[in-house]
Amino acid sequence: MSFAQLGLAPSLLEAVAAAGYDTPTPIQERAIPAVLAGGDLLAAAQTGTGKTAAFTLPLLHRLGDTHQKKPRVLVLTPTRELAAQVNESVKTYGRSSPIRSTVIFGGVGYQPQISTLNKGVDIVVATPGRLLDHLNNGNADLSDIQTLVLDEADRMLDMGFIHDIKRVLKYLPAKRQNLLFSATFSKEIRKLAAGLLDKPAEIDVAPRSNAAAERIVQKAVMVEKPRKRAVLSHLIRDGDWSQVLVFTRTKHGANRLSKQLETDGLTAAALHGNKSQNARTKALDGFKKGTVRVLVATDIAARGIDIEMLPHVVNYELPNVPEDYVHRIGRTGRAGSDGAAVSLVGPDERKLLKGIEKLIGNPIERMTVEGVDLRATETEDEADERPPRRQNNDGGNRTPKRGGGAPGNANPGNRGAQRRRKRGGRNNRSGNRSGGGAGS
Repeated sequence: MSFAQLGLAPSLLEAVAAAGYDTPTPIQERAIPAVLAGGDLLAAAQTGTGKTAAFTLPLLHRLGDTHQKKPRVLVLTPTRELAAQVNESVKTYGRSSPIRSTVIFGGVGYQPQISTLNKGVDIVVATPGRLLDHLNNGNADLSDIQTLVLDEADRMLDMGFIHDIKRVLKYLPAKRQNLLFSATFSKEIRKLAAGLLDKPAEIDVAPRSNAAAERIVQKAVMVEKPRKRAVLSHLIRDGDWSQVLVFTRTKHGANRLSKQLETDGLTAAALHGNKSQNARTKALDGFKKGTVRVLVATDIAARGIDIEMLPHVVNYELPNVPEDYVHRIGRTGRAGSDGAAVSLVGPDERKLLKGIEKLIGNPIERMTVEGVDLRATETEDEADERPPRRQNNDGGNRTPKRGGGAPGNANPGNRGAQRRRKRGGRNNRSGNRSGGGAGS
């Protein structure tokens, strides 16, 4: 099937062709007609499947060639990066249209956003929190919204945005089209859909867990925690990896690891929710252009990263939720290219690894690393132990109180102190050293 057969306007077909696409992806082939029909939609599709174009193209078609001052389409996303990506998609495919769009998120000034809203836009792409600020202050009027899109709704639920979303809904007209996109049809998503959607069409093109990584070589390195950094640096250098996306559980961990990799002579940057928008944009742009070799990110911050030919993904720490492993490694092996995913698994993460293997239905090959010791020395083991800290994990991972491989569990600092006392005060240190379808 071609895009022309989907019934899109000629100007949109020209924009799609100019972007280098000629054949719709499965989600585009099924979602575009459903959105054009005007009904509600519940769709399961992951990032990288072309889902963004699956709703931006038909929505641009429905808006036509008439610009209005009040917004007619609202797209809510969990992260700034994804919001920016959706807005860029609107601008790419609506380049010859009078339709105007804007992106609203935190980390930047209010006044430019207020000015743009006052001038009038047809499409608002926003994160829930900042949009709600504008609504509460009377800066935005959403009374003419015709279509609401919840993109990556599963992540918005994980991040606790459900209450903000419900508050935003109060500012929208009751009669409207609702489109809900999620990576999976979980119980929580079904519950949200039941209260939001009216007799929706359902589309499920999300890959099954055991088929999600057919083109991805998955391996695991069994390594003690203090040696993970050395192993990672060795793998990047020895394998001459030029573009590596590394996942950590926490923002603090992402910052620390990126600095350590810089010390090792590797250009690295951290990407997480505490970074300013300028810093996040700079890190992501540098990674895409190749000036940043290693991007260390948390799960939530990585949402919206769309790099077709990303060759390597590393799980520096395994996620606590097995499904997040599938989402992580799905960043590589896209657009028909091969990819590699390596997980650095500490002794306290073996149960997590078993859970992942159960989910994907296959054992992950164990990998040996020549030229680097995988076992920590006594000194490294002590230096790695730190007092537990209260750490926001950027929303997505539910860190257990004990076990599960989370950093700082069960007060390791005290355990280290007890061992030092048993050794008679030796090494008395503090322990805190340290082409297919249209793109998404």
